[in-house]
Amino acid sequence: MSTSIMEFEKPIVELEKQIDELRRTAEKRQLSMEEEIVPLERKLDELRRTVYTSLTPLQRVQVARNARRPFTLDYLQLAFTDFIELHGDRLYRDDAAIIGGWARLDGETVMVIGHQRGRDTKENLKRNFGMPHPEGYRKALRLMKLAEKYMIPVITLIDTPGAWAGLGAEERGQSEAIARNLFEMSRLEVPVVATVIGEGGSGGALALGVADRVLMLENAVYSVITVEGCAAILWKDGKSNEMKERAAKALRITAPELMELGVIDEIVPEPVGGAHVNHEASAKALQEALVRNLEELRRFRPEKLVRRRREKFLSMGEFTE
Repeated sequence: MSTSIMEFEKPIVELEKQIDELRRTAEKRQLSMEEEIVPLERKLDELRRTVYTSLTPLQRVQVARNARRPFTLDYLQLAFTDFIELHGDRLYRDDAAIIGGWARLDGETVMVIGHQRGRDTKENLKRNFGMPHPEGYRKALRLMKLAEKYMIPVITLIDTPGAWAGLGAEERGQSEAIARNLFEMSRLEVPVVATVIGEGGSGGALALGVADRVLMLENAVYSVITVEGCAAILWKDGKSNEMKERAAKALRITAPELMELGVIDEIVPEPVGGAHVNHEASAKALQEALVRNLEELRRFRPEKLVRRRREKFLSMGEFTE
């Protein structure tokens, strides 16, 4: 993930620089330049709105991967309180690509589990670029079962390019760990709410995604394969923007498309300009959506939660000719 400015954001950044320069000049010379600054700020708001309401699917992929977006730890700090991290799968080791533990949401105890990426090389190496090993998924399952034991709701935050496909991960049963999570999550007797906060990649994302309610941030993406991988397989070109855009459109990976298909249940709005421009506002929107959905799910008895969840996922892909 790069912290560089995205190509379509450059006009916005140039205008921001112009406004900042005017403010510095006004402060340095002790002048009032509001007459010049206010119209530019209005223009900036309009430009952000115009750019971000007309993003292509590939541009949404770029936004979803942006390292300036809030990650799980950011949301834990801004949308939750009293987080206590729990470590390890009790079988092999801890996996820093998935974090989880007890927290409070609007005063209520919840179990929060999410993928965690890094913003620099050192942190990305520690977090394996947000790609979990099997022990990460087994840790997640251990925490889910712990929450179920005490009848505490589970909240998952999804943000990964996919599960790690290295030799060691395969030797330790990566596919079994993912499959086990799918099976066990389908029958958890507590409310489960999953949110795709960035990039939801393949089975590595779905292993935290079998939930009563699946939410998705406005500029997040959720897909069976990366756009690069899809373009490379179908058209033998995973590098050109033309082929990646073609793949992004074919995969139907954006929140509005997945809402239309019935894969997700709700789109959580982001601040104008994306979640990365205002972490606090993004966290507040997510917090409100989580509180509302959990309140609705608490009305159901455990057996009904399980039945509805299983029916929800088993019905996906059904069609009539």
